[in-house]
Amino acid sequence: MGTSHPQLASNWKLSLAGFAPASSPYQGGELTLHYNNTMQLKPLFAFLSGLIKHNERPWFQERKATYDQLRAQFEEDAEFWFRELAKLDPVLAGPEGRKSIFRIYRDVRFSNNKDPYKTHFSVYFTAGPGKEVDSPGYYIQLGPNGNTMIAGGLYMPDKNQLAAIRQEIDYNADDLKALLTAPDFQRYFGGLGGDKLKKSPANYSVDHPEIELLKHKSFIATYQMTDAEVLSHEDLRAHVVEVFRAMVPFCQFLRRAVA
Repeated sequence: MGTSHPQLASNWKLSLAGFAPASSPYQGGELTLHYNNTMQLKPLFAFLSGLIKHNERPWFQERKATYDQLRAQFEEDAEFWFRELAKLDPVLAGPEGRKSIFRIYRDVRFSNNKDPYKTHFSVYFTAGPGKEVDSPGYYIQLGPNGNTMIAGGLYMPDKNQLAAIRQEIDYNADDLKALLTAPDFQRYFGGLGGDKLKKSPANYSVDHPEIELLKHKSFIATYQMTDAEVLSHEDLRAHVVEVFRAMVPFCQFLRRAVA
């Protein structure tokens, strides 16, 4: 369901059966991954569950070989998603696959939270250069404890981008409303997410017929999955592509607005 999710905002700005719960985290030893077209998520969630309990460098370094294996698998997944996504949205020009993956290491210089590692894997595909979140794009995050999401759009656009998007809404609101109410978009996202102003933005009357859309400061769509849904899915790789398919017109609208 579409929502303005704080975890998403934070992350942007900056055999499947079985799951090792937080009360019984993965403790060590190398995991054997038999990679095929079906994602092997049990080892990933087990490792990340352990990291949640032991977010410290010694624990991570002892299991670095396991992390490297899991990272390599995720790189293959990212390459697959990029290839399939480029078929749906051919203007994608960002780095392919593995180059679009975010680092697991947190920047703690200006944060009260000094945990050195993120407890999820994530990747962002964009039509702009690099994997920066300053252009509309597609985001995937895999993590235990309900921290798996498939999302996209534009988080906290700059002043000029925000003005351009609002102008596009003012001129072509019917286009945006049509794609937001499309059956597949509703099925996965439920509607438009993102922080909103409490009052009408400058230059727009409180009586404007699209004032609720114009109040948005971010324009995002978020589809969250429970651990049970993730780990029991027959083909999560393909499912991600199908969710992205429902998001493509939304990202194209935003891209056209800020072009």
